[in-house]
Amino acid sequence: MRALLAPAFSYVAVSCAGAQAPCPVCPPPVASVVAPPSTVASVAPSSSPPPLATAPAPATLDEKAVSTATGVEKLEKSPDGTMKATWPRTDVDVVVDGFKMPPFMGLTSWAAFSPGKPGVEAMVMGDFVLFEDEVNPAMSKLLDAGIEVTALHNHFFFDQPKVFFMHVGGEGKVDALGAGLRAAIDETHSIRKNAKKPAATFTAKKLAAKSAIDGAKLDAQFGIKGTSKDGMYKAVFGRLTSAACGCAVGKAMGVNTWAGFAGVDDDAIVDGDFAVSEPELQPVLKSLRQSGVNVVAIHNHMTGESPRILFLHYWGRGKAADLASSVKKALDLTAWDKPQSA
Repeated sequence: MRALLAPAFSYVAVSCAGAQAPCPVCPPPVASVVAPPSTVASVAPSSSPPPLATAPAPATLDEKAVSTATGVEKLEKSPDGTMKATWPRTDVDVVVDGFKMPPFMGLTSWAAFSPGKPGVEAMVMGDFVLFEDEVNPAMSKLLDAGIEVTALHNHFFFDQPKVFFMHVGGEGKVDALGAGLRAAIDETHSIRKNAKKPAATFTAKKLAAKSAIDGAKLDAQFGIKGTSKDGMYKAVFGRLTSAACGCAVGKAMGVNTWAGFAGVDDDAIVDGDFAVSEPELQPVLKSLRQSGVNVVAIHNHMTGESPRILFLHYWGRGKAADLASSVKKALDLTAWDKPQSA
């Protein structure tokens, strides 16, 4: 996994060598730097046949296939070939600032399909309308199906019950994408079938009134020195990026991953924030969800930074050592500024 994430940001040089006539858009040739003979591999002319041309993407998608895959009989169709499946949330009454919201006003889950790039049947983008107890179960279904989760946030203030919106995207076969979307929709239906009213807490079990987390044990797990206060513990792991102004910004400026622990060693909560590059987001989400840690928000904190950093907020409950292990496992999928060995 780490090997796949490392080269996320690179520059590619384009050569004009081998042109039969002067290239009008290329700069004058630059003298080549030749490696010592011992380091140059001998390459024989290739006798392999040229690769087969990739079949172009279809101009349009099969409407029946999209309908069957999503379980939505009537699709919304656009002139550009996009087909949208919609799932209005009519199973729970939502009131926003005293107004009873109909699905038309922004309480409709949707997924739009369009022809994919060459060699890929389709791409999909969408937005799921979810209640707090549905978010993480639905997210796990999507991630397990290979669909990316790209944002998680609120769209309203003063909404009762609280509503969250999870934005998704993916590429592949229509039937596979539809199956992943349906799995998430079916999961929400199952949750609401068992409990009409969305849950108000992750667990009804009360946390110890006075925290007593053994910070030394967590220091050993994380490999850094954290801070303790009133029996609580926090570890902070720095990242580095360049702000829109060109200024370097890092750990002290809020570009960091952190984990805070409260409760007692055998029954603790962890909350925090992961700072991730775009290629790191999906692996970290999968790792946290596989460990049973809840993701509660995914969004940006800055604009114009390079490389771009996204932030995902999380919440977990369990033994402090187990929670720390889950966080560290996900943390090691990111290029955080690890302490230098002595």
